[in-house]
Amino acid sequence: MFCRKVSGRGFDSRRLHTSLRNFGRSEVWRAEALRRRRAVIVIEHFEATSRQAMKFYYVYILQTEIDQNRFYTGFTEDLDSRLKTHNSGGCHHTSKHKPWRVKTAIAFNNRQNALDFEKYLKSPSGRAFAKKRL
Repeated sequence: MFCRKVSGRGFDSRRLHTSLRNFGRSEVWRAEALRRRRAVIVIEHFEATSRQAMKFYYVYILQTEIDQNRFYTGFTEDLDSRLKTHNSGGCHHTSKHKPWRVKTAIAFNNRQNALDFEKYLKSPSGRAFAKKRL
């Protein structure tokens, strides 16, 4: 009503305050309450959509608790269930050296970037990087 939406910047507060100078105290309060209510609705909508749309893809490095020099690198969308699978013997490559613990986990919001990073970590230069930095 008193507020004008400016694309990308929210409400134009200069125009709001200029137009409110002509009104009494109760009208200013109503306009301010309206502006705050709209801002809260926008924030609540953003938080709800961000929770629904936010999906992470994990690249992880596991370290066995038996041999501290043995590692496994992998990719998953659900890190907790994947760790349980490794520790229960559900993965052929890690069943001989269980139990495992997560040494490093990196979250990506893009699946292809996560897969590319996993591929890099499995290369010789990626192994050297992980050994030195992660």
